[in-house]
Amino acid sequence: MPDLSLSVNGRMQTVDVDPEMPLLWALRDTLGLVGTKFGCGGGFCGACTVHVDGVATRSCTLPVGQVAGRAVVTIEGLATGATSSAVQRAWTELDVAQCGYCQAGQIMTATALLARTPNPTEEQIASGMNGNLCRCGTYMRIREAVRRAALLSAGTASGGER
Repeated sequence: MPDLSLSVNGRMQTVDVDPEMPLLWALRDTLGLVGTKFGCGGGFCGACTVHVDGVATRSCTLPVGQVAGRAVVTIEGLATGATSSAVQRAWTELDVAQCGYCQAGQIMTATALLARTPNPTEEQIASGMNGNLCRCGTYMRIREAVRRAALLSAGTASGGER
C-alpha cells in the first residue's frame, strides 16, 4: 500500500492505508480523529460530514485516495486554538444537541452553508441542511442555531440574544 499524504485540519499527515478505504476510517482509525461519526455507511445521514476543499462531503463513501493533496477539515479543526467557531458557539448557546451523535456532521454542514451563504433565508437553511438526519428531532434548534451563527459571524448578535 502506498503512503498517502493528506492535509487534515491544516497539518500534513501521511497514512499507510489502502487508497480505497473510506476517508472516515482513515480519519478515525488511523489518525485518531473520532469526532467524525459513522452513521449509515452509505452517505445518506450526514453524521460523517467533513469539509474537502471547503465543501461539505460525506466521508463514509469517499475513498481516502481521492483526497490526497486536498484540504480536509474535521470537526476537530473548526476551532481556532481555544476559540470555537461561530457555529459551534451557536450550537452551545442554544443547547442544540440532545444525544449529540449527529451534531458534528450537522455543524460541518452548517459551517459550509454559512461559508457560501453568510445570511441564508429560511429556505436556504432548510435546503442546505437537508440530508443531515437527527434521530432526536432537534431540527428546529438546528435551524435556530444556523440563524444564530450567521448573526455571530456577522458580528450583529448580542450576548444575551436567543
